[in-house]
Parts: sequence; structure tokens; C-alpha cells
Amino acid sequence: MATIIYTFTDEAPMLATYSFLPVVEAFAKAAGVDVETRDISLAGRIVAAFSDVLPEDQRESDALAELGALATTPEANIIKLPNISASVPQLKAAIKELQARGIDLPDYSDDPQTDAERDANARYDKVKGSAVNPVLREGNSDRRAPAAVKNYARKHPHSMGAWTADSRTNVATMGEHDFRSNEQSVIMPAADTLTIRHTATDGTVTDLKSGLKVLEGEVVDATFMSAKALDAFLADQVARAKAEDVLFSVHLKATMMKVSDPIIFGHVVRAYFKDVYAAHGPALLAAGLDGSNGLAAILDGLAELENGEEIRAAFEQGLADGPRLAMVNSDKGITNLHVPSDVIVDASMPAMIRTSGHMWGPDGAEADTLAVIPDSSYAGVYQSVIDDCRAHGAYDPTTMGSVPNVGLMAQKAEEYGSHDKTYLVASDGVVEVVNGAGEVLMSHRVEAGDIWRACQTKDAPIQDWVKLAVTRARLSGTPAIFWLDESRAHDRNLIGLVQKYLGDHDTDGLDISIASPVEAAKTSVERIREGKDTISVTGNVLRDYNTDLFPILELGTSAKMLSVVPLMNGGGLFETGAGGSAPKHVQQLVEENYLRWDSLGEFLALAESFRHEANKGNARAGILADTLDKATEKLLDENKSPARRVGQIDNRGSHFWIANYWAQELAGQHDDAELAAAFADVAAALKDNAEAIDAELISVQGSPADIGGYYRPEDAKASAVMRPSSRFNEILAQLG
Repeated sequence: MATIIYTFTDEAPMLATYSFLPVVEAFAKAAGVDVETRDISLAGRIVAAFSDVLPEDQRESDALAELGALATTPEANIIKLPNISASVPQLKAAIKELQARGIDLPDYSDDPQTDAERDANARYDKVKGSAVNPVLREGNSDRRAPAAVKNYARKHPHSMGAWTADSRTNVATMGEHDFRSNEQSVIMPAADTLTIRHTATDGTVTDLKSGLKVLEGEVVDATFMSAKALDAFLADQVARAKAEDVLFSVHLKATMMKVSDPIIFGHVVRAYFKDVYAAHGPALLAAGLDGSNGLAAILDGLAELENGEEIRAAFEQGLADGPRLAMVNSDKGITNLHVPSDVIVDASMPAMIRTSGHMWGPDGAEADTLAVIPDSSYAGVYQSVIDDCRAHGAYDPTTMGSVPNVGLMAQKAEEYGSHDKTYLVASDGVVEVVNGAGEVLMSHRVEAGDIWRACQTKDAPIQDWVKLAVTRARLSGTPAIFWLDESRAHDRNLIGLVQKYLGDHDTDGLDISIASPVEAAKTSVERIREGKDTISVTGNVLRDYNTDLFPILELGTSAKMLSVVPLMNGGGLFETGAGGSAPKHVQQLVEENYLRWDSLGEFLALAESFRHEANKGNARAGILADTLDKATEKLLDENKSPARRVGQIDNRGSHFWIANYWAQELAGQHDDAELAAAFADVAAALKDNAEAIDAELISVQGSPADIGGYYRPEDAKASAVMRPSSRFNEILAQLG
């Protein structure tokens, strides 16, 4: 029997799984497909990290490692839902919740002193940031808006804020002394073992990383950001925002870039509150309140300081004297600087562009914004889109084209910042990358406080990426642009390899080109306005950014993208769209018993997962895929996706309607009479009881819901909340 692995993750998609998974299991069984789950939630990964030292009754298997191994096999068929890429505050909150549930976990120490604390932190550090996706992504990314979704957006356009020619919204970026400008890159002539070495000015040598295995043809990069240059840049931007009377905001990715970006975030906090740190810096820094965990962590920590209230008043004065801060929640006083994981660049920038180039100010009103993106690698992409909107107005969802993406990510390609090769430089000196023969491949002169990092990109994923780009261009008849900048060291090497590997494929009649990200963005938005599609073929970080930027503009959300990862060894990974794990949705459920998470991404991924099994010879799986696609299109046409307010359809209601429409399609199809008969009674019952079931699902809304935990809900409570219709549950059970 074929097996689909459905992942259990976090927050809103995890809650949605309690409701939708029973539907998936029941329908899949009819096609001879078994559905299993694996817990790769933040809580599950934390417990797994300590299972060798926990009491036996508290141990859990390492589901992520298991799925990582499975992803390298032809048998893999994995449906991956969005998960938390944990920042330190999220990690600590999850640990606290698990401890309260009686699990014997150690604390995460801000300043580990003992061997036990250092061991605990090392385990937790493997859970932080983008710890899931690199393990599972043994293939490159193919993300696009399905025709049904695009058609729906054209028929029912989402809101787009108007733009004016006098908008003062802009992106601020360093452009020098940053990761992009300092980058060096080499292509390995042979397999080797590298060492990353820091030599201080006094001659002290420290191996930051040794035994780093690389393959022939592997692209290895190294770069750093100057702390002094960063501080000077940030001081200028704080002053600029004040002078231009626009909101000040910073856009980083302190989740995925788990080492570099929290450090940068701390620099931003200290730059904004320059006077506070000038007066109280020693006390704050001694208490570990450097801003890397955000302003909220600082304010929470002031209670431990002797003059904490005096410092608190200084921070309040800093907010009053500085430029107005962009807000995460104006009503609650949560600023752009409160929590590093609250403002994630790939989601926050397109949301700002969609909203007239505005963010929310302290007064609860929209305002023009200075968006600070320190590293200049991709900041220009956002500036290009902003300039286009300022010149030509907002995009029109009813006519605009699409920008699908083919992204290089297999085998941890270009995993900048989320791995173990990013370092805060301890002292002035030189950082070198040295090969096994002792030859220096790359070298940077650095100063204390600089952020140095390296990354790797294997040759086989690059070849597969080029192949996938050609395949998508051929299948769709769409121009494809490789977003690569010849003035950047890594990209320059990639351009040579792309040109080489394009020669391995039939590209006759195809429009395939290479352009810098800025120029590619300009071309893509020009074509968007003409209603034309353009495939963006990008590296890993731009893949992450573009698969939010364009879908949010085109569709109103990135959660409606079809995301297929053809695994290099023949398996399939089907991601349920971008869009994060939606913590605000959970808050609304707990407060109002209303979950506005849209599972459309799950529906799309599931259909492709069934289609993958069909391609291996399971005809019934193919029927399930085709009928689910039709059901999804009907769901959109009938407007049965979640709304936003109590008293309207929510996530649970959309699951009922997709099951209803899917059953009707299966019962009505003529390719498999036995399958049609198996669903006939269920389809009739769902149709006859539709009004009553819909009413049941809506009637529970409006009061608080108890799910028994945030990072790890209690199964019984969560299931009861997410499956409140006894009629629906009983009908579904008929398929069992």
C-alpha cells in the first residue's frame, strides 16, 4: 500500500490538521493509500532533541531525521505544512510550556557556564531557526499559482491600497561593507576538507570550523558585514526617518537567519535607542539586554536591574524623541522593534507594498515608511517594485500576470545564516577558508563584532535547478529569467554554471535569460502590468522572498501557491504554500473559537501528492487528485473559503465544504464505478445535511476555546474544538 506522510507542525496549520486530516485519511483509504503523520512541530523537535536523556515515558523519536532520510528515497511522498522557525523568545516559550506539562527539559541559557548548560544550548540551537526545511528539501522548488486560484483572484480581487506619485516610502540598504559587497566565492576543483580559521592580530589562531567536507564542483562562499559600517548606516537611517517624517521599520529574517539577523536586530535596537545605551549601556549589556531578542525582552528584563524604572523611563523617552516606529499592533503598543520574529522581511515587505507602501503607526493610522533592509543583496528588488508602484499605481489583481518561481534549494543550497557557518567575530584579525593542503581559498580582514558567514551549494542541485527551469519554461510556454548578479561573487560563479548546464538541454524556442535581481524585478513587474507571466529562477533566499512577494500582490496571500518539490532521487515533497504558521490566527481561535487559516494550500498539495502516486501506477489516486482539483475550484467559485469574522465560515467550515464537493465529484465520476459507488451514500448524506452541518460549525463560534496549550495542545481538547459537528463526523466515519 502506498503511503503519504502528512506532517504535524505548529500554530494555525497544526490546528487545521486536527480538522482536515480525518477527511484526508478517509478519502485516501478508498484509493488504497495509507496516510501517516509525523510530528515535526517545534515542541516535538525540542523533546526529540533530549530523548536520550529524558525519562523513558517522555521520549519521542526524531521524526525530522526520519523524514530527512525518507526524502532521499524514491518512495518519499511527504506533505509539509508551515512550521515555526523559532526565534529565541519562541524557543523559550515552548520550553516553558513543555516543562509545565511535566517534561523534564533544561532551560535555555542566555549565558551558558557549565558543561550541562552548554550541552543543552547546543541541542536547542539545532532546533532554532530554519531547522526543518533544509532537512526535507532534497529537491528544488517549483512554486506557482494554480489556474483555479488565479482565476478566482481575477473574479474576486483582493484589496490593493492606492499609490501616489508623492509617496515617501523607500528602502534603505547599506550597499557597501555588507554581505553582498564583501562576498568571495570559489568552485572546488576537487573534493576536499576545509577549515574556517580566525587569526587574531596578536597571532592567536582559532579554528571556527574544521572538517568541512566539500565535493568536486561545489560552490563555496564567504563574506562578512562590518559592525562599524552597520552602526553608521543605522544611525543615518534613524535620522533620515525623523527628518522625512516617515515611519521607521526594519525588515530582517531573524527566524531563518538565526545567527546573523538577531545580531543585526540588536544593532538596530541600540541605534534607535542610542541615547539610552549611551547612558545605561554597561548595565544593560551586563544583563544580556543588548536588543538581539527585541525591545520586549529588554523591558521584561528591567525588573532585575536596580535602576530598572529609571531605564524604562529612558526607553519611553527614546520612543517619544525618535522617529515614529512602525507597529505590529498599535492597540497593544507592540512596535517593529519589540520581537525579532514579529516582522519577517519576505512577508512584511509585500504586505507594505500591497497597503499603499504604508505600515501602521503608533497612532493606529497608516503612513509612509522607511523600510530598513541592511544587507543589499536583495533590497533593490523591493525598491524596484516600490518605484514601479509610485510611477504607475497599484497593481490590478483582475488583469495582472503571474511570477512563478523555480528555486535552488536542494541539499541545503545557499543556506546562508541558518546553519553552523555564521560567526560573531570575537576580535580583530583575519578569517580565512583553508583547504586540506593549507592553501587559503578566501580571506577577510575583520574587526571585533563583525558578522562572518559562509555557505555551500553542491553541483548536482545546480544541474537539477537548471533542468527544472527548462522543464517549466517548456511546459508553460513562459519566459524564464535567472535572477543572478554578475557583480556579486557567488552569482558570477552561478552564471557560468547556468550557461554551461543550459547547453545540456533543448532550449530551442524558449525565452531563457539572465539578469540581475533588480533588472529582473523591473522586467517582471512591467510584464505583470501587461498581464504576462514570467518565471523567476532564483537562488534559495530569493526563492523565499519571491514566493511571498508576488503571490501576496497577485492573490492576496502566499498560502494559495502550489508548491511542489520534485526530490532528486524520485520522491515528492509537497509543501502547502508559504505564509508562515499564523500565530495571530491561534490567538483569535482561543479568544473567539474562530480559525481563519485558509487550508487551500493543503488542498493543492494533497492533489499533487495523489497525482504523484498516480504517476507510479495507482489509477485511483489519480482520480482522487482530479476530483479534488475540481472540488477546490468549486470551493473557490462558491466562496467557501474562510472569512475573517465570527458568524461566518472559518477553517472548519471550509473543510466540510471541500469534503462535500470532493465526495460529489467522486460519486459522479465515470472512470471507476466501484469508487463512485463507495462515495455515493457519503456524498448524498453530506449534501442532504449541508445546511445543518454548516450551522453546527458556525454555532460554536464567539466564545473562548480551550485547546490545552499553544505549542503543544492537548489532542482531545484540540480535536473537540476543531471537529465540533457530530453530523459531519458521523458521516465521515462511514468511509472507515
